[in-house]
Amino acid sequence: MCQADKKGPISEEEINLVVNGDLYKVRVQSNWTLQYVLHNGLGLTGTKELCNEGACGACAVILDGRPVLSCMTLAIECDSKTIETIEGIARANHPLIEAYVKQSCMQCGYCTPGFVVTAKAFLDKNPNPTEEEVKEALVGNLCRCGTYPRHTIATLEAANNLQGVEEYG
Repeated sequence: MCQADKKGPISEEEINLVVNGDLYKVRVQSNWTLQYVLHNGLGLTGTKELCNEGACGACAVILDGRPVLSCMTLAIECDSKTIETIEGIARANHPLIEAYVKQSCMQCGYCTPGFVVTAKAFLDKNPNPTEEEVKEALVGNLCRCGTYPRHTIATLEAANNLQGVEEYG
């Protein structure tokens, strides 16, 4: 057997994660993704695994203020990082939640957490977006049910609600 065929042991390490404002000490293997740790280790099941290739956005979380695909992010690289998930956004009663419900953005609902997380990270950086800016921000999120126009409307409505404007459209 050549050296390249041998696999070394998978290392394990304790890391600290601040998730939705709560500190967690978690033992992780070096090959575990952030999505795996959040979903299976911490029970935050809103962080979905769909494509597991970084192509759909269902696993999106906010890591130190920017949206990332948690299926493509190793948990071990997130030591001492701040993470916000759909559960934290819902717990904070962010206007996106109400807007997504009001605009009936979900059919099957599997993509919805990733869309909301991506929209939240976008609105944190751009609180007064145009329709085109919202569409561009959400372009990495896929919806098999085809509710794309509703996601844009809901994000714009949430932006208006954050600014104290009553209605969008």
